[in-house]
Amino acid sequence: MKDSSKLPPNGLRILFADDEESLQDLMSMELPRMGHSVTVCPDGASAVREASREAFDCLLVDLDMPGMNGIDVIRTVKERSPETEAIVLTGKESLETAVAAMRHGACDYLTKPCRLADLQKLLAEILARRDSVRSYFATKKQVIQQAGNTPLIGAHASMQAVKQLVARVAPTQSTVMIRGETGCGKELVARSVHDQSTRKDKPFVAINCGALPENLIESELFGHRKGAFTGADTQRDGLFEVASGGSIFLDEIGELPLGMQAKLLRVLESGEVRRLGDNEPFKVDVRVVCATHRDLEQMVEEGTFREDLMFRINTFEIHLPPLRERSSDIPSLALHLFRRFRQDAINDEQVFSPEAMSELTSHIWPGNVRELANVIEHASILCESPPIGTEHLPKHFTDRRLRKELRSLGPMSLKEMELTAIHEAVARHNGNKQAAAEELGISLKTLYNKLNQQAASTLAKPA
Repeated sequence: MKDSSKLPPNGLRILFADDEESLQDLMSMELPRMGHSVTVCPDGASAVREASREAFDCLLVDLDMPGMNGIDVIRTVKERSPETEAIVLTGKESLETAVAAMRHGACDYLTKPCRLADLQKLLAEILARRDSVRSYFATKKQVIQQAGNTPLIGAHASMQAVKQLVARVAPTQSTVMIRGETGCGKELVARSVHDQSTRKDKPFVAINCGALPENLIESELFGHRKGAFTGADTQRDGLFEVASGGSIFLDEIGELPLGMQAKLLRVLESGEVRRLGDNEPFKVDVRVVCATHRDLEQMVEEGTFREDLMFRINTFEIHLPPLRERSSDIPSLALHLFRRFRQDAINDEQVFSPEAMSELTSHIWPGNVRELANVIEHASILCESPPIGTEHLPKHFTDRRLRKELRSLGPMSLKEMELTAIHEAVARHNGNKQAAAEELGISLKTLYNKLNQQAASTLAKPA
């Protein structure tokens, strides 16, 4: 056995196994020249022993060796170290065996005699994937060190009930369904479930199912092999594989197309994932947390959501109340958000004026906590130093206050009430008339007609 174990700063730890002495000599010289360390073994058994003593980034193994063959080596090493990537070397007459090796976890193969340039390219791809994973975990660790786990803020009875449910379900392995309106903090509850579970030191991967392009959903979730489709130039791990050992959060699961619902159900029932382009599935160990603002039961009746999938993901349900139903939590939430946006704030200073806090607590918050966060961020930018006053709040708060004062002067006609409702809805959605129309239950055309009628009426009035 030959060992060149001193690892350069940006290199791979490679375990090479081949019974040909000429190849052993070649790799012991060329791999260090490429910037990698290498441990060279003459057979499969010695390679397995080395893998049990030390972690390797890459296994480079000949398929046809006496004793333990390459497939057995890959299978054994992968069981002990799933993150080790394997490349197989094979003769042209053994390509079928090379394909079998890829089914057992090899990421690629090279035919003998292989070109060093081809090997260098494959190793560069493995190095890039390894560095990407390391960067992810380094960033995650840094964020946790700086901010800590984000708490569930709120003393209202409904939030206390949510916290109790999270504490009960988190230590289990049950699938969790979080229901609630858009923007009320469903991902925060999912993170809390993960942070209080036995998987807290493993990845937490959040996916917005409604934001994934339909033609890429399967590849994003389950990954693909190199060459599986046009543009698949390298192998890609799916997000289920990235989350293995930890938790995966499927936000807005009601937006998944029916075809993907069937594939997701199969993964949840079997615990196995099959990459695009692969024939053989592999096991993943993932805790699934889902969320939706949709009425899944109604979607089942309409035929747009699978009933068997709904039963599978709804093992344990947590309902997250909208912000308007727990307005007593707004002061503590607003303070928490302000300190998140303004880390220079002094703990004992008054952050909000009584008038500003009155405006915040009396608002109905159709966008829930997400809308509150946007308002507090806006105010924290405008306000050079606390306290935040009403003048620092977004314009629609000021407009709402003026309309309140106007209404106090006397009764409004039905048309005036209708126009007031339209203007308030548009303001709540920051000028998005389509969203305002959907909230009011009218068509966009009707909304424009009402506004145009008001404009025409205003212009027709004598000066």
